[in-house]
Amino acid sequence: MRAVYRLDDRGQAAVEFAGTLPVILVTLALLWQAALIGYTFSLAGNAADAGARAGAVAGVAACGAAAREDLPDAWQSADIDCQDDGDLFRVSVDLPVPILFPGAVNFPFEVPADAAAPMEDPS
Repeated sequence: MRAVYRLDDRGQAAVEFAGTLPVILVTLALLWQAALIGYTFSLAGNAADAGARAGAVAGVAACGAAAREDLPDAWQSADIDCQDDGDLFRVSVDLPVPILFPGAVNFPFEVPADAAAPMEDPS
């Protein structure tokens, strides 16, 4: 008696999942990277605002400290430029953009943010 082989779809779902898994993982990595870029923009803007507020009251030294105060460790290498511009105190912050994991490797570009605040009398 000859063996009869049935051709059916057993295992097809596993094959399709194995084929689409790389696409799913790449999509998740791209979404995570987009979230990190957006978070870096938010951090840069907040740091510039905090630095401008502190600098308008207490000067350049307070500006840099206030701008770095709330930055996570992975973004502490920020370039912060504080300037007393007459009636305004201007701050420019450039933050590195991490690749997938903050603190590991950064993209070769930085996210810029600028802020200004009117000078205040500290008394």
